[in-house]
Amino acid sequence: MPRFFVSADVLQSTTATLEGEHAAHIKVLRMGPGEALTLCDGQGHEADGIIEAVSHDGVQVALGEVRASASEPKLKCSVYMGFPKADKFEHVVQKATELGAYEIVIFPCARSISKPDAKSLAKKLERWQKIAVSAAEQCGRGYIPQVLALASFDEAVQRACKAEFSALFYENEHTLSLRRAVEERPFSTAALMTGPEGGLTEAEVNTAHAAGMSVCSLGPRILRCETAPLCALSAVLYAANELA
Repeated sequence: MPRFFVSADVLQSTTATLEGEHAAHIKVLRMGPGEALTLCDGQGHEADGIIEAVSHDGVQVALGEVRASASEPKLKCSVYMGFPKADKFEHVVQKATELGAYEIVIFPCARSISKPDAKSLAKKLERWQKIAVSAAEQCGRGYIPQVLALASFDEAVQRACKAEFSALFYENEHTLSLRRAVEERPFSTAALMTGPEGGLTEAEVNTAHAAGMSVCSLGPRILRCETAPLCALSAVLYAANELA
């Protein structure tokens, strides 16, 4: 069933009028009166609707009862990634949204090659958020992950440590596996941090460890920077029975 994200106040009524891009999309899909769709507020609530009329002014929809989205994981899992090159982060935003990430955070590392200025970053953030919205619609989510940019590695670590479980993944870690780390205690929020193409420096790893993050391995193979966060996210959601 086609899914559209709307503002929260739209779901407070028994009828809704869709305009602009939503109305245009419905017309492209050649949907008409009597056909069903789902409206979501992007915060985990949704309602099914039936199209009543399609006109130049918009699309009128009769709404059913509002419910909690059944597609959202109970575990709020945030993905933290060091600035990569080119458009690799776009891929991570899209796939992490599909998998069920709660939010997606990007930050500069010592070995980050790409470090956009404020003006460029603002444009990128706008594009990344649109990618998250599109991916959420496509995969049937009821929540849109926020895409955030932080100013430094230290800021990212301090923010990540606020989660009940926070882990930094380091290719030179050979003692603590992710499996062992997630089995140590239950948690309802998680923050998973990976680095850029060049990896993390020992100083950065030490900073994260000193702040209280678990420094973990993702196995014996070296993963690309765009693969590591998706691997970690999938593994933690699976361990929490969110991919069953």
